[in-house]
Amino acid sequence: MYRGAVQYESLEFGAEESGEKAPPENPLPELSVVVEGADQAPHLLCGGQQEDRKPHSSSPHWLCQSVRRDDPHLSSQHKGYASEHKDQLSRLKLRDPEFYKFLQENDQSLLNFSESDSSEDEGQQPHSLPETLEPGPLCLVQEASEEGDEDEDGVSRGLKGKKRDSVPVTLAMVERWKHASKQHLTPRLFHEVVQALRAAVATAQGDQEGAEASKFQVTDSAVFNALVSFCIRDLLGCLQKLLFGKAPKGSSRVQQPSSSPLWGKLRLDVKAYLGSVIQLVACVAETTVAAALLQHVGNSVPYFLTFPRQCRMLLKRMVTLWSTGEETLRVLAFLVLSRVCRHKKDTFLSPVLKQMYITYVRNCKFTSPSALPLINFMQRTLTELLALDTGVAYQHAFLYIRQLAVHLRNAMTTRRKETYQSVYNWQFVHCLRLWCHVLSTMCPSEALQPLIYPLAQVVIGCIKLVPTARYYPLRMHCVRALTLLSERTGVFIPVLPFVLEVFQQVDFNRRPGRMSSKPINFAVVLKLSKVNLQEKAYRDGLLEQLYDLTLEYLHSQAHTIAFPELALPAVLQLKSFLRECKVANYCRQMRQLLEKVQENADHICSRRQRASFGVSSQQAVDAWEKQTREEGTPLTKYYSQWRKLRDREIQLEISGKEQLEDLDFPKIKRPKLGDKKDEDRVEFKDLFDLDSDEDGTTDFSERGMPGSSGAQQRAEDEDEDGSSSSEASHLEDGGPDAEAGLVPLELWLLAQGPEDELQDLQLSEEED
Repeated sequence: MYRGAVQYESLEFGAEESGEKAPPENPLPELSVVVEGADQAPHLLCGGQQEDRKPHSSSPHWLCQSVRRDDPHLSSQHKGYASEHKDQLSRLKLRDPEFYKFLQENDQSLLNFSESDSSEDEGQQPHSLPETLEPGPLCLVQEASEEGDEDEDGVSRGLKGKKRDSVPVTLAMVERWKHASKQHLTPRLFHEVVQALRAAVATAQGDQEGAEASKFQVTDSAVFNALVSFCIRDLLGCLQKLLFGKAPKGSSRVQQPSSSPLWGKLRLDVKAYLGSVIQLVACVAETTVAAALLQHVGNSVPYFLTFPRQCRMLLKRMVTLWSTGEETLRVLAFLVLSRVCRHKKDTFLSPVLKQMYITYVRNCKFTSPSALPLINFMQRTLTELLALDTGVAYQHAFLYIRQLAVHLRNAMTTRRKETYQSVYNWQFVHCLRLWCHVLSTMCPSEALQPLIYPLAQVVIGCIKLVPTARYYPLRMHCVRALTLLSERTGVFIPVLPFVLEVFQQVDFNRRPGRMSSKPINFAVVLKLSKVNLQEKAYRDGLLEQLYDLTLEYLHSQAHTIAFPELALPAVLQLKSFLRECKVANYCRQMRQLLEKVQENADHICSRRQRASFGVSSQQAVDAWEKQTREEGTPLTKYYSQWRKLRDREIQLEISGKEQLEDLDFPKIKRPKLGDKKDEDRVEFKDLFDLDSDEDGTTDFSERGMPGSSGAQQRAEDEDEDGSSSSEASHLEDGGPDAEAGLVPLELWLLAQGPEDELQDLQLSEEED
């Protein structure tokens, strides 16, 4: 039998049939067939067909060396091919006599080559490739190249055929695909659905070239919705059934798609499908559709894990949605990130954590009451991913805590405004809160335990950098972070002095310089203005913050055996405050706190007196504190009740604002001043057109009738104050005077009251 080896480098077909000819300096690669045996007649293999062709090669061992499109130099070079070929055949007889003898016996026409044959070929067009190739060795080579050289979208860089007419997708086609997929999905049917989805996504993105190059065309919105709905709801289940059949009952193990025997046929189509899904997630704006699509993506995670490039594209898009999307989309995007990182920790966990942290810092630049819940959500979810691997979490925590320390060191050494601003901003504060939350949540952890001390030092240094009254809100945020870190890790951190110091620096007896219309929300403020420091709302809010922070920290230490000594500075400071403060509301709050702290200290002292172990016995002390925590203390019970009331107040405040925003209050339409005067003249026309023959016009003018200069001046003054417009609107709405049936003239006479009695003035004799 004939044996041949195909040598292939890369096959590209660039020019379409547009009348332009390919330049001669970029010839197409050559497809060659090497003849290894001479026992049978050789034939050219091109597209799976064997044809007898005249050789056009300069080498005697190659029957066909190159296949090319029209070349402008071919006509000029075709002359002399006959004589040149005769020379080649003569050299072939000397070099390979056996092969020459084989040609004489089997294919005499190749040796009987004359110039007449060359002249006949000159009038013919050069050989051009067909538009489509039949299955054969060339197609096998092409499939091998497609598997090796694939685009990001799953499109092979093989044949790019000429532009063809796209088939419009209809609802009937979608329904037929859906029905056939539910009955029995085939690789060919899946390929058609994927091509239709790619065309739909290209149309949605406005990619005109991609839509034109696709086999299908989707232009109707109803068809687009039906196709996307079919792919999201049904296609994945049908594909799973095609690959694995029925899943075993009670099996929670995720089956890898690559383990299916049909994966080789479906691999490229699945890759193209996943790329289309990622593009569809980026271009869908409707929240409900995006939520359904993200749920579909979550179910498709095993397929994404098979393609690392598509998986990286998916993770990048999910991080974007996790930080900027709507609340539901944020949660679904995080579920996708969590599922991918749980299955491929070594590959994706570290880069995902880095990207999420950078995105978190970028989105914490501004903080408002509406943005604060989203920032807290990012903190909790990022902490959950860091908890997947303590080793990776330590690497990231060490790196970024050191970064914060470097910023703080530069600010402390240079003492310039620019370096202060690099520390006293929301991004720095939220990063401190994040790492305090991470260490407190993952405790106890031997890997992260060494980071507690440097993090606490960075937070304390941030408090001491600019310890002025204007930065009290920033101090409150740092104190809360330290309190959380100390309570969860069990490490003692001296937090209480930073709270008690404020009692000594602020004079609460001083009368406020100005009144404020609304309280100050310390949760979304880092720095106060000089005007805020003079307001009464500032002192009210500050005292409330001091009350909360003192209670929270002492509650975290309420079960410790050293609580009486720990709370002693707070007791002394509160007593001093109560002696000096003259504001009853302030004294009432702090007196209540002082009573609870003293009660808890007495409770701990009474329990310590009954203890039978020494202070040096650490295990006995730990057991005693654990028992005290379980039994509860007076301060712990009070704090639990206070926390419930405090949370309810916050919820009522938030819900009240939301209710006010939802209410559709009627808008007051105030007419312009000139228009209102014209309306008044029309309405009170009788007042201006009175016949004053009976009483005389002088009496009306003297008493200020409308029309006199004094009355007009008063009317203008009333219009400027808005009183006349309110009275007119009251009459228009049907007030009590209108219900009584009083006409405007009677209303005016009633307002004037009884006439004044005029008496003659008696002058004194001196004045005469």
